Amino acid sequence: MSKETIEVLVEGGKASAAPPLGPALGPLKVNIGQVVAEINKKTSAFKGMKVPVKVTVDTKTKEFEISIGTPPVSGLIKKELNLKSGSSIPNKDKVANMAMEDVIKVAKMKDDAFFSKTVKAASKNVIGSCNAMGILVEGKIAVEINKDVDAGMFDEVFKAEKTEVSDDKRKVLEEQLKTFNKQFAGELAKMRAAKKAREEKEAKKEAKAAK
Repeated sequence: MSKETIEVLVEGGKASAAPPLGPALGPLKVNIGQVVAEINKKTSAFKGMKVPVKVTVDTKTKEFEISIGTPPVSGLIKKELNLKSGSSIPNKDKVANMAMEDVIKVAKMKDDAFFSKTVKAASKNVIGSCNAMGILVEGKIAVEINKDVDAGMFDEVFKAEKTEVSDDKRKVLEEQLKTFNKQFAGELAKMRAAKKAREEKEAKKEAKAAK
């Protein structure tokens, strides 16, 4: 039995016969339409994100198998929180506040990649990514929330693998985010003003040089 495997990166739910998928499958004489439909079905939950896809084709029978990877943790976090990007100043300018239930949801989606034995351990990996992106977890920075995790404060949530967040909790998370960001508001305003001044100065130099 002879098999060939191709690996491509496609947008969730939007695979097509166009490059890179179509040209790679063409020589294998497989039903491209069926492959595309199956990929879109399996990646529909990852709309708006790039997803690694592996297609293994039996070159004799033309039967195929599709395995779907998951986007990077950062991509899943942005999708879950509806963010376009993380913070440019992650230690001071927080762009979101994630519930532990959100963390667990992302951790479960990346379970195979983390090789973690428990949801708790996988969730700590997600918390680390949140920290790098300027995202609080339960109103706290990674060092603080990890102490709470290690102390067992969220063990019941981990055990139940909760992934739903109530509207009331969302409101609390929003207030926690506002409170955290207030402490750096003045400093951030100065930093942004300085950045704007540098950009304007640079633009004037470029305009003068172009004359």
